[in-house]
Amino acid sequence: MCGRIIQYRGAKAYAELLGLDIEDAALPNAPARYNATPGQDLVAFRRHPESGRIVPSLLRWGLIPHWAKDPAIAWRLINARSETVARLPAFRSAFAAGRLCVVPVDGFYEWRREGKAKQPFAIARADRRPFALAGLWENWHEPDGEWRRTFTVLTCAANGMMAPLHDRMPVILADADVPRWLAGDGADRLMVPCADDVLEAWPVSPRVNSGREDDADLMAPVAA
Repeated sequence: MCGRIIQYRGAKAYAELLGLDIEDAALPNAPARYNATPGQDLVAFRRHPESGRIVPSLLRWGLIPHWAKDPAIAWRLINARSETVARLPAFRSAFAAGRLCVVPVDGFYEWRREGKAKQPFAIARADRRPFALAGLWENWHEPDGEWRRTFTVLTCAANGMMAPLHDRMPVILADADVPRWLAGDGADRLMVPCADDVLEAWPVSPRVNSGREDDADLMAPVAA
């Protein structure tokens, strides 16, 4: 499960840090987000269907299948299980067509159940570099004629570091695998847990429980 994202840098900075050669004529203008929630627009990278170049885009979190009548379905499709993405009706056409994307992040949040309560944790790379979440994007034709681009985050079984928090985790791509993912080169083999030592987690304030809270202090460690 991945339901909150930390994304506070600009598209150009993410591209440089991930080693991506992008078309930057129209870089998306996105606010820094320390507690991004489904339904918000986030920076993502995808391949342009005509030029083949990697382009930065603003995609709305929560995939709306092209055949959907009601956009509210997006709230149920913020994540896609890697084991079933190729065959579930909501995702299979986008996956088969290679509409793959990466969502650059500085971290994400997960909750560990402790009795009747849940303790939130921030998860980031141990070296604090940004990293890429594997995603899938889709076009949806709105009733007013506009096109909306949406995305979902791929998940896989948790690695040893994440397992005490949750049995699932987002698919995290090594920097060198980002171009391969965007090209659809062996995508099936890339949807695996990252090594246990890539990420680290620390407890944070329950303020993060509210999607209305969005500031850098949310990432500050607290006593568990």
